[in-house]
Amino acid sequence: MRNLFLPNEHVPSVFDIKPEVLKEKGVKGIITDLDNTLVAWNVKDATEEIIQWFGKMSDHGIQVTIASNNNENRVRLFSQPLDTRFIHSARKPLANAFRKAQKEMNLKKHEIVVIGDQLMTDVLGGNIAGFHTILVVPIVETDGFFTRFNRKIERRILNWMRRKGKISWERRND
Repeated sequence: MRNLFLPNEHVPSVFDIKPEVLKEKGVKGIITDLDNTLVAWNVKDATEEIIQWFGKMSDHGIQVTIASNNNENRVRLFSQPLDTRFIHSARKPLANAFRKAQKEMNLKKHEIVVIGDQLMTDVLGGNIAGFHTILVVPIVETDGFFTRFNRKIERRILNWMRRKGKISWERRND
């Protein structure tokens, strides 16, 4: 059960995820979280670096779909200037949004990675749905109410994984 919380990879940020490396692994699509993964949860628009990152992915033929538990207005306003697909109110960790993104991208599971900053939603949901998962360090250390609750549980899971030797990297606030 706890292995469902174990990401396949851990990187400091999305900027450490390079399209060339993804292409070498046969990846053609990304399902990514929004808040605290691409930008801080309280930042409305994409930063210049995120715009460039999306551009690099597109230049390499990698499709990106944003899947967020946030409301439609938040996710639409962020996604439209990037000209990218999005799924709002995703209800992660339930697998439906991940499967919907896969279907819309018309890709096989092994051709998609899931990127997010939370074990309880992004990694768990991506693993349940059968995708390769990449955990990033949250951009900011503050969170909304429900995410703060998830982070407490997440810290316990991460500490257990460390004790069992399943992970060797550190997270902020652990």
